[in-house]
Amino acid sequence: MVLVLALGDLHIPHRAPDLPAKFKSMLVPGKIQHIICTGNLCIKEVHDYLKSLCPDLHITRGEYDEDARYPETKTLTIGQFKLGLCHGHQVVPWGDLDSLAMLQRQLDVDILVTGHTHQFKAYKHEGGVVINPGSATGAYSSITYDVNPSFVLMDIDGLRVVVYVYELIDGEVKVDKIDFKKTATTMHA
Repeated sequence: MVLVLALGDLHIPHRAPDLPAKFKSMLVPGKIQHIICTGNLCIKEVHDYLKSLCPDLHITRGEYDEDARYPETKTLTIGQFKLGLCHGHQVVPWGDLDSLAMLQRQLDVDILVTGHTHQFKAYKHEGGVVINPGSATGAYSSITYDVNPSFVLMDIDGLRVVVYVYELIDGEVKVDKIDFKKTATTMHA
């Protein structure tokens, strides 16, 4: 069992002062094996905070990130799954499932994680999964000002991944889950 935290679009301090306190109390060092971040951390302090939660940190660059060293896209293998990471402002139209599926095929990944729209979405699509963890701080976007803070925790175990979405709604953390099982036909050579 491997726990992977997926989050992004924090926009600290420009659009949000910090992660919600209820999220910070849940995210403790030593529990998570990998963090994947879709970008728009904006400042080094956010990078340092995430690194304090888990040293295995993978970040792609959002259009507001100061650190130009973050790549546009990144792929990594965790267990039996190949994951792709991209901020998402490069995908046109933004958040469009067909365009995201094309990027997923280009990166040749089982799970694609993108951001930019600040809205949580998760789809089982074409034998894989497309996830947008939303904005971890609830920062507004150019698409909407109505954003619930959210992040995703993936529990990867063998050929199965359980995707838990944590969303702060009216001051309460709501959790939903999506179960995805990889079949022999979706295996990468």
